[in-house]
Amino acid sequence: MVRSDLWIDAAFDARLSREADVSVRVFPVRGNPAAIWDILSDAHVYHVSAAKDELPREWFAGADLVARCPNLLCVSSGGAGYDTVDVAACTAAGIAVVNQAGGNAVSVAEHTLGLMLGVSRRMLECDRRMRREIGYAREEVMGREINGKTVGLVGIGYVGKRVAELARAFGMEVIATDPFLSAKEIVRRGARAVSFDELLAQSDFVSLHCPRDAGTLKLMNADAFGRMKKGSVFITTARGGIHDEAALIEALQSGHLAGAGLDVWDQEPPALDHPLLAMDNVFATFHVAGVTHEGRRNIATIAADQIAGLLSGGRPPRLINPAVWPEVEKRRARVLG
Repeated sequence: MVRSDLWIDAAFDARLSREADVSVRVFPVRGNPAAIWDILSDAHVYHVSAAKDELPREWFAGADLVARCPNLLCVSSGGAGYDTVDVAACTAAGIAVVNQAGGNAVSVAEHTLGLMLGVSRRMLECDRRMRREIGYAREEVMGREINGKTVGLVGIGYVGKRVAELARAFGMEVIATDPFLSAKEIVRRGARAVSFDELLAQSDFVSLHCPRDAGTLKLMNADAFGRMKKGSVFITTARGGIHDEAALIEALQSGHLAGAGLDVWDQEPPALDHPLLAMDNVFATFHVAGVTHEGRRNIATIAADQIAGLLSGGRPPRLINPAVWPEVEKRRARVLG
């Protein structure tokens, strides 16, 4: 199997080193392309970074790369997201795509609550003013409790379910919408099931936990922000592009929204002169919600387990394109003998 030299927890290589028939080859993303293609073209598995703004585009798992890797059986994304993978191209070529959903769910959920607390208690404003001023009244940075407030989760998968648990521990009411789950299942996961429109209208905090795909791009646009409660807060630890940054800027500047907690951006990191970074009521982080020692180790271990299982004849549990599996089994038998 092949991976790039972008940072990965040592648990990944350590786990695969226990497989007698699996070798891990590493290529430098800024290295000689010809030498890299020599490595990639023979790969049976390609573990690709999920960081779209860190990995050079030529090493994305797209149609061009797939065409040059005839023995490729699986593309493994290095995270829950798979922005660097063209799933349709892989499926057409009979290649399984797997992600590591749930591996960093605890980390992302904790970060979500941190953003909610940071914005509602105006922690960032307080920190900044303490570093530059003396003599202002504490009431000038008075915040609000989250106890008794309603949080609306757009998506209640691995992360959303954990956010619901933490939010209830803070005394919050939890509502959720998820097109992939029944109302009964949403209730089982700890939230009251509502429609998207109801969620926007009822929530004091709207928090995104859905995938970035054709159906969710610009889901949070000017209309959606306008339908949120006046004085409510927008939170996202999902993916950039699901919310319209220009529309969010307008909603904050107009005073319709009280604040925002943002871990994901259209371009990561955003430019230093990005308007959202100039707002004291915006708590901004650099796509680090899942970047903890524990989260990264879990992701690496899950990825290595899935790769080892697939190469030894098993079906990976986090298969993104399950319809391709019969073709993958045929190709695996042919390629690996």
